[in-house]
Amino acid sequence: MIILQTEEVKFKLRNKKVLKQWIKSIIEKNKRKTGEITFIFCSDAYLLNINKQYLNHDTYTDIITFDYSNEDAKQAVSGDIFISIDRIRENAAKYSKSFENELQRVIIHGILHLLGFTDKTKKAKEEMTKQEDICLKVLETI
Repeated sequence: MIILQTEEVKFKLRNKKVLKQWIKSIIEKNKRKTGEITFIFCSDAYLLNINKQYLNHDTYTDIITFDYSNEDAKQAVSGDIFISIDRIRENAAKYSKSFENELQRVIIHGILHLLGFTDKTKKAKEEMTKQEDICLKVLETI
């Protein structure tokens, strides 16, 4: 089950049904099942508090993913994905992307983390970006 909610922002996600279908298709393409995934769309301040409280980072970020999936790769993908709408707006402008495109990239970035992809090294970041691009192309077909 994919849950979409907001905290401390007025934000209405468009195309919820299509986005949920897309997310499930990406999980299935990675030979996993969709467990309980909650997306929390929030403000910079809300996500900064999460970052400080749980990760001891005093910086703004666009996304934080908490993975609750079982270690067994065959098990369902589950987790909480916090996304700052403020960061999405700012980064969309910074990278000359539409808000929707930047939001979709960050949404799938969180899912890729739940699927085991990382972005801690330069090589891993390159692979993550490649996977994001592949996933965004899949969304165009839905």
